[in-house]
Amino acid sequence: MENYTSISKQDVDKAVEIARNIRGYYFTKMVGQNRLCTSLLVSIMCNGHILLESVPGLAKTTAAKTMTEAVNGSFSRIQCTPDLLPSDITGTQILNYSTNSFETKLGPVYANFVLLDEINRSSAKTQSAMLEVMQEHQVTIGGEMYQMPEVFTVIATQNPIEQEGTYLLAEAQLDRFLMKEKLIYPSAEEEMEILNRIESQVFATAQAVASIEDVRFLQELVKKVYLDDSIKRYIVEIVNATRYPEKYIGPGLAQYITLGASTRGAIALMEVAKAIAILSGRDYVVPEDVKAMVHSVLRHRIALNYAAVADGVSEEKIIEAIIGAIPTP
Repeated sequence: MENYTSISKQDVDKAVEIARNIRGYYFTKMVGQNRLCTSLLVSIMCNGHILLESVPGLAKTTAAKTMTEAVNGSFSRIQCTPDLLPSDITGTQILNYSTNSFETKLGPVYANFVLLDEINRSSAKTQSAMLEVMQEHQVTIGGEMYQMPEVFTVIATQNPIEQEGTYLLAEAQLDRFLMKEKLIYPSAEEEMEILNRIESQVFATAQAVASIEDVRFLQELVKKVYLDDSIKRYIVEIVNATRYPEKYIGPGLAQYITLGASTRGAIALMEVAKAIAILSGRDYVVPEDVKAMVHSVLRHRIALNYAAVADGVSEEKIIEAIIGAIPTP
């Protein structure tokens, strides 16, 4: 590759060490949720956004705050409600009576890590206010643009059970998320450990184990990871299979798909694969890196019809069928 910049072994080792320290910090505050740890770490490394879905009480907020503390970043939490206004998130202009002029007050979105709690409880108008900031890393207030911090990750949560008083996220909004992770209940052993930690108060405050500069180092390193053309073609074919599923998985499963992944999905799959390669101590991508988090990257980019719900066909089942139908390079 002409644009390929080699990565030294020292840089790869440094990246692995930073990631190991962040993981270690994560598990001082969290019990279980290993996949969530990897997903959050990959999102940060790709400077992307992540959507977390689960029933209440599975430590989504705690996980987001823990990752922020680990790298000593700025954290902001926005509780989404139906009456939340766009200006409550992005900021607004207020009149300063002493100077008789308007001053811009940036909203809570201006932080390294922004937790949008129960994003599906905010109105479509408020959700759309996040489109510009998530995609362009900027907000426009009073005709002026304000750039977000270099390291900027939105961690949104939603509850799939309670649908009363909620607003479905539009496809354009969902597509802005690098990944969507579904959290499951902890095992009995993990829940025992949680109770023991709470009872003995071992959730002690710890020092940050990395910095925002370390995060920037990881992000720059991910961009340099080598991706062979054969792996690119593999990614393109996976995404193409979500758009024209009859050619790959037959009419039986294809009938359930109403919308496939966009080009943004292919880019996300590439970026995530590169991050996984670094976490594995490599400066090049192998097919297993693409497969590692393919469900997280594509599950919110494939729209299924009502027949799929009735027949119990999930996005994960569709993705598994696609991965099984495409030869691994």
